[in-house]
Amino acid sequence: MPRAHAATVADVLVWANLRGTDSHGVSRVPRYLEMIEAGDLNPAAEPQIRTESAASVLIDADRAAGPVAMTFAMAAATDKAKQAGIGLALARATTHTAALGYYTLKAAGEGVAAIAASASIPNMAYHGARAAGVSTSPISIAVPGGERGPVVLDLGSGIVSIGGLALARRQGKPIPEGWALDEAGIPTTDPQRAEIPLPMAGPKGSGLALMVECLASLMVANPILADTVGRPARGRRHRQNAFAIAIDVARFGDPALFAREVDRLAATLKALPRNPDVPEILMPGERGARSYEKRSRDGIPLPRRVADELARVAERLGIAIFPVN
Repeated sequence: MPRAHAATVADVLVWANLRGTDSHGVSRVPRYLEMIEAGDLNPAAEPQIRTESAASVLIDADRAAGPVAMTFAMAAATDKAKQAGIGLALARATTHTAALGYYTLKAAGEGVAAIAASASIPNMAYHGARAAGVSTSPISIAVPGGERGPVVLDLGSGIVSIGGLALARRQGKPIPEGWALDEAGIPTTDPQRAEIPLPMAGPKGSGLALMVECLASLMVANPILADTVGRPARGRRHRQNAFAIAIDVARFGDPALFAREVDRLAATLKALPRNPDVPEILMPGERGARSYEKRSRDGIPLPRRVADELARVAERLGIAIFPVN
């Protein structure tokens, strides 16, 4: 990739590890390389704006690395929000977008509220089905905050992400009941057999995933699910579409007041009476912020199998790496 694009991908992946979202961190590097070798990810892609209005852009990502396309999309949406009060960027034909909280949190740091979501190939069961019918379709929402910093929600529509299952396989640990189905659609706790995540909150999670496909894929005339449901997973091309929305807080009120009210709301909720087994009431993103601070100071722990896999990839490509302890 161009050096700037490679740096963006690296920054987004390491950010996920720092936040404790290891399923979307550097463990993804081997998969990204597979996507390049298969032609699913275009390392030389330069996202381009194809159509534009006062408050929206349509971006042709040309199968760019997801972090490159989403960084471009969120920046475009933020620019539109600064001009029109609200901005929408639709990114057509991107690839794995990594942790969406990276982009919304960055936008919140610039004084805008932000929403991002992505649609992908069917890899999660639709509620009531024994086969993959929708994507785990992650979504993130972030708002600027005051002294406590921005509040960021970052979740997938599945009980567990595909990356989470892959990480469980590398760690060799059983997964909880109700997380996933095997290839035949049978519930399993064996991470080596788990193939299909189940939707978060049943019909709510699968319904959310369906609507993300409508907004991210059908809106840009690049349908994914209807073209791929029922086809064998192996050999199926990786495809994604995404969108980013930015809202300029200053256009609708005093941003300083908004930030103080976000802090006040968080403090009010954290002061609620707690269940006996709950040590602290946490706000969205609070655990990740603490992990970021700790891991920035102490380093990022990697499972041995992830470290070994990265070492093997580096050796195959003739890239020198630091010794793994």
